[in-house]
Amino acid sequence: MENRGQKRTETVDGLPADKRACSSFEFRPSTSNSSAQTPMSSAREAHDTEMETSSSTSGSTRSEIDGEKESTNGSCDSDSSLRDYYRHQSTGDHTKFKKVLSSLSEEFEESTQLALLTELCELLSFCSDSSLSSLMADSFSPLLVKLARHESNPDIMLLSIRAITYLCDANPRSPGFLVRHDAVPALCQRLMAIDYLDVAEQCLQALKKISREQPLACLQSGAIMAVLSYIDFFSTSVQRIALSTVVNICKKQNAESPSLFMEAVPILCNLLQYEDKQLVESVATCLIRIVEQVYHSPDMLDEICRNGLVQHAIHLIGINSRTTLSQLTNTGLIGLLAKMAAGSTIAFQTLFELNISSTVKDMLSSYDLSHGTHSIPMLDGHYSQIHEVLKLLNELLPAVSIELVGEVKSDKEAFLLSHPDVLPKFGVDLLPILIRVVSSGVNLTVCYGCLSVIYKLVHFCTSDALQSLLQNANFSSFLAGVFLRKDHHVVLLALQIVDTLMLKLPHVFLNSFMKEGVLFAIFALISPGKVLKLFPVLDVETNGAQKSAFREVYRCPCYAFDMGQSSKSPENGCCKLQKDTVHNLATHIWTTFFETESVKPEKGVSNILQKLRNLSSALTALLSKSLEDTTCSQLEEEICGVLHQIMSELNEKDSISTFELVESGVIKALVNYLSDGMHHVGQETNDTTNQYNTTEKKIEEFGRLLFSCTDPTLEKFSLLILVRRLQSALSSVENFPVILNQACKLRNSYATVPYGRCTSYPCLKVQFEREKGEISLRDYSEDIVNVDPFLPLDAIEGYLWPRVSKIDPNNSTLWSKDLKENNTSCSQSPAYSSDSVGKIADAIVSKEMVVDVHKQQDGTQEILLSSPRDTASSKREIPDSAKLTVVHTGTSEQEEENTLQKDDAMKIEQPGHSNSEDSSQKLLFYLEGKQLDCKLTMYQSILEQQTELEHDIIPSSSLWTRIYKITYKRTSFCQSSSLNSQTAFPEVDVEKLGSAHDVLFLLRSLERINRMKLHLMSRERTHACAEGRTDDMDKFDVTFSDVSQSEFVNSKLSEKLEQQMRDPLAVSVGGMPAWCSHLMAWYPFLFAFEAKCKYFHLAALGRLSAQILSSSQTYVGSSSGRQQNHGNFQRKKFLVNRNTVLESAAHMMELHAHQKVLLEVEYTEEVGTGLGPTLEFYTLVCHEFQRNGLGLWREDPVNCINAVEAENPGFLMSPVGLFPRPWSPSLSIESSTPFSEVIKKFRLLGQIVAKALQDGRVLDLPFSHAFYKLVLGKELTVHDIRSIDPSLGKALLEFQATVERKRYLKSLSEEESQDPGLCLQSTKIEDLCLDFTLPGYPDYDLVLAPDSKMVNLGNIEEYITLIVDATTKSGISRQVEAFKSGFDQVLNVQHLKIFTEEELERLLCGEHVLWNSDELLDHIKFDHGYTISSPPVVNLIEVMREFDSEQQRAFLQFVTGAPRLPSGGFASLNPKLTIVRKHCGKWIDADLPSVMTCANYLKLPPYSTKEIMKEKLLYAITEGQGSFHLS
Repeated sequence: MENRGQKRTETVDGLPADKRACSSFEFRPSTSNSSAQTPMSSAREAHDTEMETSSSTSGSTRSEIDGEKESTNGSCDSDSSLRDYYRHQSTGDHTKFKKVLSSLSEEFEESTQLALLTELCELLSFCSDSSLSSLMADSFSPLLVKLARHESNPDIMLLSIRAITYLCDANPRSPGFLVRHDAVPALCQRLMAIDYLDVAEQCLQALKKISREQPLACLQSGAIMAVLSYIDFFSTSVQRIALSTVVNICKKQNAESPSLFMEAVPILCNLLQYEDKQLVESVATCLIRIVEQVYHSPDMLDEICRNGLVQHAIHLIGINSRTTLSQLTNTGLIGLLAKMAAGSTIAFQTLFELNISSTVKDMLSSYDLSHGTHSIPMLDGHYSQIHEVLKLLNELLPAVSIELVGEVKSDKEAFLLSHPDVLPKFGVDLLPILIRVVSSGVNLTVCYGCLSVIYKLVHFCTSDALQSLLQNANFSSFLAGVFLRKDHHVVLLALQIVDTLMLKLPHVFLNSFMKEGVLFAIFALISPGKVLKLFPVLDVETNGAQKSAFREVYRCPCYAFDMGQSSKSPENGCCKLQKDTVHNLATHIWTTFFETESVKPEKGVSNILQKLRNLSSALTALLSKSLEDTTCSQLEEEICGVLHQIMSELNEKDSISTFELVESGVIKALVNYLSDGMHHVGQETNDTTNQYNTTEKKIEEFGRLLFSCTDPTLEKFSLLILVRRLQSALSSVENFPVILNQACKLRNSYATVPYGRCTSYPCLKVQFEREKGEISLRDYSEDIVNVDPFLPLDAIEGYLWPRVSKIDPNNSTLWSKDLKENNTSCSQSPAYSSDSVGKIADAIVSKEMVVDVHKQQDGTQEILLSSPRDTASSKREIPDSAKLTVVHTGTSEQEEENTLQKDDAMKIEQPGHSNSEDSSQKLLFYLEGKQLDCKLTMYQSILEQQTELEHDIIPSSSLWTRIYKITYKRTSFCQSSSLNSQTAFPEVDVEKLGSAHDVLFLLRSLERINRMKLHLMSRERTHACAEGRTDDMDKFDVTFSDVSQSEFVNSKLSEKLEQQMRDPLAVSVGGMPAWCSHLMAWYPFLFAFEAKCKYFHLAALGRLSAQILSSSQTYVGSSSGRQQNHGNFQRKKFLVNRNTVLESAAHMMELHAHQKVLLEVEYTEEVGTGLGPTLEFYTLVCHEFQRNGLGLWREDPVNCINAVEAENPGFLMSPVGLFPRPWSPSLSIESSTPFSEVIKKFRLLGQIVAKALQDGRVLDLPFSHAFYKLVLGKELTVHDIRSIDPSLGKALLEFQATVERKRYLKSLSEEESQDPGLCLQSTKIEDLCLDFTLPGYPDYDLVLAPDSKMVNLGNIEEYITLIVDATTKSGISRQVEAFKSGFDQVLNVQHLKIFTEEELERLLCGEHVLWNSDELLDHIKFDHGYTISSPPVVNLIEVMREFDSEQQRAFLQFVTGAPRLPSGGFASLNPKLTIVRKHCGKWIDADLPSVMTCANYLKLPPYSTKEIMKEKLLYAITEGQGSFHLS
């Protein structure tokens, strides 16, 4: 026995412990080759081979297992035979067990015992669950324990302990039997002796099994110290097993015996310094459990602290930690520090000495507030990270108490007094970030926690330190915003902060409180009858009743951050607030500090507020006069003068507060100016075209005023300042509620109404009753029905109308006739009005889209409600969608359900729905006497009534158990049409928005002006040429202030939307409050790109993926990520031939475009499949669409030459992006074969793009931004042509300048004749010899007889118009429509309208800039032999940093299958890019790297030098493309 029984020697592996290849210790074999070792075999096998992980292999293994399961259940005969087989096997095993048991009970020599133990191990390895009875297991236990104590023969010890391990698996009651026979002390004895390494390792495996079922026995037997005492002797994989045992014990530890695990704390704290992530995770979990048990013992906490736990924990949670822990562990460590700070003075002092405020600041700064601020306990009982951070911060500051004379200060207060520099540093680090958190619109609990920390900070800081801390923070404005929250806990903290500030710094804050509106907010609290419009009134008496639902789910904020009350349940904890606490404190503050003549609200108006009020009144008066007299030029000059004054006042930095801006009326006046008094989108007007033109003119004039470079009074004015002021105003005045459903768990239900189908969420119980006095309708026969809560009421009307109408439901002819008459009688005017008003509003989406985004639901809901409207999109539907709207009133619910299940992608309108925009509402619904909006869902309608009572609504479980009585009555069709079509906000009442609507409208106008800045610049140059101020347009300098699109994003609203989409019931847009869809439809610029991506998935695909919902810290464009969790989407493999990629793509779309399936590609004669080949397929298809000569795109000869020079012959490389080639409208699809092929390819391209978006694939298609604008439904003008064809665009603008020059000269002279000297750059127009054909396309005739008509000064304007039309409209309209029709077959193209052109490109094609050096280390994982400090890893990072753009693309193509990263870069790459060590032969430097594209897995040999690595890597990424094989 050469390797058997050897004492441990001090040998060291070639690699450090954390870098060694992991050893597998799954001792129970799964094949016959894994039987127990014979006495002559080695007890410990050497594991020198590479540990490789293949997701595809594991996946195939699972598939085989699943397949075996399916085959075994295929027939009764096979089931019977299998049962007979297992019964035979069980009987035979039982006989063998009895024989071995009998033999082991006798005293044999050691060789016989070894043979018996070997046989027993093999039997236990392969026995079935029923083979080993509990009685037999109990009988084996004392024998095996006795043999485990064998001192003379290590082989007997090893095999007996291995048998104990297998016994735990064979019978679930075995751990209890083993504990009763003292197996744990025997195993601990062997571990503490550690004479034989293989025996010790087997002991660890056995203890891991036993500790799962008997943790308390292991604890009492000293297993923790036995496992940890010699842990450094073992390899990393064995150390993980040892720590798993400790974790099992700590999870069920006994609080009455803390000394049993306290002695292990020093070892555990030392293990926190290791680099192995799994090891550190286990150690951290153990320490978290231990601290939870000794939390109430300061002495034990002090002892733990002396072992360096605080230092190690701070290092691990820091952003610069080399060990990346899971969010759960990270959050647990923060909670550990909070408990240590609460119970240990040493820990409290240590945290401040280690500059904990800086660590928390870095953590919060890098922590994306809009993606992780869950302040509610999760289902598993763990709190979110930011909640634990706030607990920690609250414990770092002493509790505020009423100071009594002679009272001894606490240790914490004494420490802060003795270290006066601690609190100022704490405030400088954390106060700005806490203010930002509160201002971002977080929910109640987080807001309360932040304010609690701020209040303590203000209370304990000295006056001088406080003044220095707050001098650069607009703290008064922040407090004014806090007063807008309706919750009393939050308002009380704000009052306490105001009270403290006025006591310490009255001279500093008195004027600012008045200027920012704090004074008015306090006045509103004590004088409900004199409230200004900005501040709400709190109903103190009813507050407790209103929050009853809150207590069902949330812990009261009084206890949320109180460590001493952590054990109280929400039901047992009563609110600490007294009934009149808020009112009494507000009265005290008012009478003490503000009740003077100079600061009363009636007289305490600042000068700037009064001046702005006067200016707004003057502008309003002038606008009224201008409406009466539209020809007076003097009025226009006066209006312009007032606007200049207003802009000048607004431009003064820090001169006007948000409160003053809102209260002054300036916003309202500016809105009236821009909209000509008709700013409420949806108002009926008699001349909508003229109104639209007037609004366009006003917006353009206002834009020139903002961007004017010639106006000396506005030279320093910045659009950015106005946008930021409006954003601040919007955050102040908006009051959109965040409604969370933590009390409700998702469960399967059956919705009878409207379509009879199963849902994954609860349904509402509704009883429909006929309105009193209604005689034209029948009573609904059924009593109580389950209603789908997330479908709009007009869908419910479609279900109910045939059942309550007195029309014969079987007479479809009468029904259709009635429907037709209703549609033609009252709907035409509203439809026209809606379309016209949509132009005035410059809405990003049409009214149809506003309805559709609410109707899109998960699964079949999208089918039901995504039917085409009577717009251009309906014309794109194939076949004629209008023919599919025949109403079959006799169809049963079961038939409807069967129809839905036939084809999951068919967009067929269900009974009760008309496919026309003109369909009329036939029923009105009422809930508790209030009429419901038919465009809202039932759930939204119920929430809308609750929002009138409170702000942070948390629906209780009673919402789903209550029975709602809905009354209905018939309505006149004109009444129903006017109900919703004549309002700008189909989902939200305009009056409820109040001041927010004006701010939103003005922000939308400014956002539009900002997008028009290039056009305005071009127009300004054209006017300069026309007026003779310049001869060269390009040399005329026009300066416009550049405002980033991100400035229009409102962080508060983005955070609110993020919170709402994290709600468990946010399975569709209809499961959220109506304001979410409303703002996203009309004001999408308010939301960050990441929030838009999540909303898009919710609206278009029905629900957020599990990956998005579970993302903890960073979600950056996961919607366009690499691999999504598509829920129930079925996976389909498709075989593709590389030589006919485009034909394969067409066949694929023909089969699967209409289906919600996840497509995966496999190439012929290649073995690779999965994510990598699929991504490469989409990349190859994109390249095929970019080939020259297809007739799809504009082909500039210069660009073609550049393509050849770039070594991409045959492919179109346009620097401005791809834009459709114009084809003459005279060509018909039927008569022109080339053009029909173009249309087919555009339709296919639309399908490919939509399918890639649906499946989460990245495309490599460089569309031009002008093409994206067409996809989004926007119109192109002459100014856009320069982005399509720079030379043509420049020429057209010069022609346009000549036309303007002609008009200008004509306006100066009364002569009718043309100016003969009017030239274009010293050349007459006639001398250019231009004919009426499209430049670059001589076969494209702009007029019927182009040969007989040449361009001259008289018809050049017509020539410009025809070229613009051919380039941007008539010449490409059919191609664009074909693209949209293909897209619509997969997804509704209307959903894309929430994005800008730049965002749409990012959504489809990922990132332009692939990576920078800073993000490489942050988002790349190193495993299986490599760590972040390994020399080959360091070399690889340096090589990657040196790559140019083409090498980056090649590297990504090689590793992932796509040449681009998804939106968000490496951070959103899923699976994460992983670098592992590739074990090679003798010649390491001769081997090449290999990859697993499905797992983004790079196997990198440990090359000797950086130069060799770069050479081999470049060779691999350039030559290793084009096929997928096993690596």
